[in-house]
Amino acid sequence: MAEKKAIYIITGVMAAGKSTIAQLLAERLDKSVHVRGDLFRRMIVSGREDMSSEPSPEALGQLQLRYRLAATVAEEYYEAGFNVVLQDVIIGPVLNDMLLYLNHRPLYLVVLDPNAEAVAARDAARHKTGYGGITVSALQQVLQADTPRIGLWIDSSGHTPDETVDEILRRVHAEGEIR
Repeated sequence: MAEKKAIYIITGVMAAGKSTIAQLLAERLDKSVHVRGDLFRRMIVSGREDMSSEPSPEALGQLQLRYRLAATVAEEYYEAGFNVVLQDVIIGPVLNDMLLYLNHRPLYLVVLDPNAEAVAARDAARHKTGYGGITVSALQQVLQADTPRIGLWIDSSGHTPDETVDEILRRVHAEGEIR
């Protein structure tokens, strides 16, 4: 598929399907890279403070650092001629911060928003664990109540990963462009 290069952000709560969808989307784009934002959290060997329902200033600072690092990597790959699919849990007011860290156009945002039952089933089936200090339901509350309603929101509850990517590719240029 030939297209103008872009940066695509894939976000949603834990177990929404971000990693799977981001990888599949990147595989369908010409000359692409998949930037996994959580990698920067996991790189901290000592002194990591994960997010919780009552995050410490240090946890918030590390979250912002993680977003800045992911954005910097995305920008560098974009400058080198790649389509970039950046994936992470970027919900609530911090979504606006992340968008400020990314300067290139076009920039597309896709918010995966499957229902609670689908998220619970996906969470039970996955091998990795999320953050110990915050629940999926708490993240869903932040997503629904505090996340700006911008970009392309997709309820992927009843879709396969390939069907979700098909829908993204069909709708993202009309509905997901941030700038």
